[in-house]
Amino acid sequence: MSEEKTTNQDPEKSQKTTSEDVSESTQQDAAKVQPKRKRGARQVSKAQVRIKSTYNNTIVTVTDLSGATLGWGSAGMLGFKGAKKSTPYAASQVVATVVEKIAKHNIKELQVFVKGVGGGRDAAIRAFAANGFDISLIKDTTPVAHNGCTKRKPRRV
Repeated sequence: MSEEKTTNQDPEKSQKTTSEDVSESTQQDAAKVQPKRKRGARQVSKAQVRIKSTYNNTIVTVTDLSGATLGWGSAGMLGFKGAKKSTPYAASQVVATVVEKIAKHNIKELQVFVKGVGGGRDAAIRAFAANGFDISLIKDTTPVAHNGCTKRKPRRV
């Protein structure tokens, strides 16, 4: 008493529709694929420089006004070790390498944002000025404690 289930679909039709579906989907996929955009040098006349100068390192990042990174460098990346990473000389060397990286973007004017208390902060700004950039803004964005730690609660005995 075994009942056979029969389907009303013709096997040739089902194969034909799947092959048509596949060909249509490959055509749609081919239409979706766009050629890769050339990642060449964007021409930016005004940029922002973020200098993070700590006791241990100096990190310089150059971005366009929307925040997309154009080039960056750090003292540790250049091979400075230990206490030499936070020196003004290391900061000026970092700026020199970053200037080489961003030379293709034709940047003329900079806004400088400095964060931290390390020794490389002034040297980095002076190095950018010495490399021929017009500095329109220098802003210190170092975080400042505003109310200190909360007082200890009295002991319950």
